[in-house]
Amino acid sequence: MRCDLHVHSTASGRCSTPGLKHISLESYNEPSEVYDRLKKLGMSAVTITDHDSIDAVEELRHRVDFFVSEEATVTMPSGTEMHLGVYNIAERDHVEIQRRRADFVSLLMYLTERKLFFSVNHVFSGLTGRRAAEDFNWFASYVPAYETRNGQMWPEANACAVRLSERLGKIAIAGSDAHTMAGVGRTYTEVRGTSTVDEFFAGLRAGRGSVHGRHGSLPGLTADIYRIAGCVFEEKPAFLAALPLTVLIPVITVAHWINEIRFCKKWAATLESGAAARPRMLWDVDGGLEATWAS
Repeated sequence: MRCDLHVHSTASGRCSTPGLKHISLESYNEPSEVYDRLKKLGMSAVTITDHDSIDAVEELRHRVDFFVSEEATVTMPSGTEMHLGVYNIAERDHVEIQRRRADFVSLLMYLTERKLFFSVNHVFSGLTGRRAAEDFNWFASYVPAYETRNGQMWPEANACAVRLSERLGKIAIAGSDAHTMAGVGRTYTEVRGTSTVDEFFAGLRAGRGSVHGRHGSLPGLTADIYRIAGCVFEEKPAFLAALPLTVLIPVITVAHWINEIRFCKKWAATLESGAAARPRMLWDVDGGLEATWAS
């Protein structure tokens, strides 16, 4: 089976970028169109991982090969934010994930108790802001899967995620992270010899998964931003007055890409250094695991 494990739709809501919240959606992909596109590109199973939302299920729940997932925006104990992919969930799981997402430890307890499959998305991206060394210790200790190929990420960032995942013995997954239709289904996870969603995730847990497809690129990112801008103008013609400002889009995407490269190089060097050859697991701290969970 093949599945794009990271894809967005209109259900991801308003854009989280400062200044754009009241102007643009995160994605203008209609869920039914995402489904059709994924099937056309050979995906055996379909999911949509919207930001803190499972609203796409309303359009797709009748599809026998669709399963519910989400990308939760989670607050770490350090105060930073990260994106956690949580897959094949029930609607009651979504309610509990949203209730606990501001408390990473509490969320971990729930996900573990429910035996849900979850991943650190875009490991070496600064998309959600700053990162703390402590965050990577939490990931190493408790998150079973790392997204090692993201269809929007700098190829070297994906390569760094592969090396880190292999060193820690993590399950590797892949997804397009597509916010426009152009990238949907172009990056995916495959588990051969499976025919149901349950078998697919059992195969991933058993280490039989493989990642495939495109990496990100600066031209691709720039084109996606122009596509989203076009959707904004179509939705809100009054904003056509700002059309001349779109010449600045390449400047914005270059700045973002440079920041992503900087973020990746900084943390890859830190985590791959000799001092970090064996990352500190949280059960190694004074007082043991109980002390960590109680703090």
